[in-house]
Amino acid sequence: MRGGDFPAALDALASILAADPDDGEAAYLKAVCLRFQRRFDDARRELEQLLEREPENGRALQECAHLARDTGQLEEAVHHYGAALRANPALVASYRHRLELLTGLGRDAEARATAAQLERLQSLPAALVAVTDLLAQGRIIQAEKLCRQFLRETPHHPEAMRLLADIGVRLGALEEAQFLLESACELEPDNTLLRIDLVRVLSKRQRFDESLAQAQKLTQSQPDNLQFRSLQAIEELQLGHYARAIAGFDAILEQLPGDAATLTSRGHALKTCGRTDEAIASYEKAAQQAQHGEAWYALANLKTYRFSAAQIERMQHLAGRSGTGLMERIYLAFALGKAQEDRGDYAASFTHYARGNALKRGQLRYRGERFTAEVEAQCATLDRALLEAHAGSGCTDPDPIFIVGMPRAGSTLLEQILAAHSQVQGTRELPNILSLAQRLRRRRAGAGARPGYPAVIRELDAQTLRRLGQDYIEQTRIHRDGTPFFIDKMPNNFRHIGLIHLILPNARIIDARRDPMACCFSNFQQLFAEGQEFSYDLEDLGHYYRDYVRLMEHWDSVLPGRVYRLQHERLLDDFEGELRRLLDYLELPFEEQCLHFYASERAVRTPSSEQVRRPLYREGMDKWQNYAPWLNPLREALGPCLPEGV
Repeated sequence: MRGGDFPAALDALASILAADPDDGEAAYLKAVCLRFQRRFDDARRELEQLLEREPENGRALQECAHLARDTGQLEEAVHHYGAALRANPALVASYRHRLELLTGLGRDAEARATAAQLERLQSLPAALVAVTDLLAQGRIIQAEKLCRQFLRETPHHPEAMRLLADIGVRLGALEEAQFLLESACELEPDNTLLRIDLVRVLSKRQRFDESLAQAQKLTQSQPDNLQFRSLQAIEELQLGHYARAIAGFDAILEQLPGDAATLTSRGHALKTCGRTDEAIASYEKAAQQAQHGEAWYALANLKTYRFSAAQIERMQHLAGRSGTGLMERIYLAFALGKAQEDRGDYAASFTHYARGNALKRGQLRYRGERFTAEVEAQCATLDRALLEAHAGSGCTDPDPIFIVGMPRAGSTLLEQILAAHSQVQGTRELPNILSLAQRLRRRRAGAGARPGYPAVIRELDAQTLRRLGQDYIEQTRIHRDGTPFFIDKMPNNFRHIGLIHLILPNARIIDARRDPMACCFSNFQQLFAEGQEFSYDLEDLGHYYRDYVRLMEHWDSVLPGRVYRLQHERLLDDFEGELRRLLDYLELPFEEQCLHFYASERAVRTPSSEQVRRPLYREGMDKWQNYAPWLNPLREALGPCLPEGV
């Protein structure tokens, strides 16, 4: 290729692709050769096939832009260069060519922004450009190694610290990421990229008062900066300041009436408040903007919205368009799955759901055997002897009510019912227990070099357990309004019931349980904002459910009577009876308004927000059976968890 002998290069590439048809680098180079030979249609077909497999391949998107430029499709080229840079912000050629095209098209504001981004990239040390490139390719471990090596040689480099914090976020090390960003902000207080990243890390840690304060600093520094104002409105929303958040989004939309991201965020705020019709209008307006798949999915995620034939056709067009980003394709696949489900075309619906799940799973590093090993470690470490030895330890506050279990098992409904009680406050899925487990995981137990959780629990004394429980109570106080009891409905906390018991021995724990097939397939249909990485493959789902049941059986064995199990189907069959039994477990008096939970005006943040604003209903409980022909991998993985005859 360097010598210009493209036929010989194509022969060599043909041999490589014959051995491995999915070799993305070879396919990309083949498209480049074809373009240089001016075989534009062949090059386009090669790129379409490559991007079907790798929608976020930055170099392939850049080559799409080169191809559009060489064929005179200048607007299309600008679009593809933008997509390439979103996928890989280290592509200097994309910045240069996009800048040249924008200047020629008279789009001066965009040209200035692109020039500033190019100048910033070119000012970075080569090692940090390489780190950026590695991150774009998903090669996180190599990126971390190179970034740490650079920081050893050039300590306190703010951009290197920012990149290492980004790596920390991707690996779940949020505390370390926060420390790095706070330290970098001290070195460069006016560096807005650092502060934006700090806002996002603080928000991920649900330290919303701090994230809002940082967002306000940005807005105060540049009051006319719409990005900063949007960031502040989002943080207002996270803190439950809904009126202020909506007002903030409205102010932005006065200047940018068609901004899809702001319209979608505004829709989220309105949906959370129960203003569904207004939310739909906001989502629909956002969905009219090209490439904004999130708005289409937001409509589907209402669960009550029905798409028209024209809307389905539009989504299919966007999903099949070259240059549509990976996340947009995922949003559209899940939205199309719901749209076809509502039309009764279950074969087409499953195809879309399977496509969306496969694309999402490709982004993740989930390995089911790791969770199985974690369950085994919990069972081996947190035995009855250890738990009895620590009896009487921990913080004695009885305030928390933990609702645990699988996602999509009815926990939002259960929270809405209990939050209607005068002595119980609903909050959200709080990350505090998961964060504590992550901190303990990074400790070392004994003389070994492996992560110490849960083994490190054996080394925690009574004073430490009490302090950890008190820390939880203090950290969650920001979500409370003074009501005696509050709900933490993070479902994944079932993995840490032993830890919860040790640090909060008087907390109540409810296991929300649902029929295995219904629960698992409902997870398969759901695109989660983050986490729940097991949910994007039917076999992974079945194995995860089995491990969940196994771990809950262990807790029942070593902590008899500690966890109250509420079967979703029984709640539907005998609502008042099950409610009374649950309130007895919680030692709360029966209150009639719990039966009318759907009349509550409280904000609901989860995907079930619209469903829990209706009285109890059974429709949809067995809808998984519409997809039965395609669910054998799930059945086989669930194995003994299934009732006979399923």
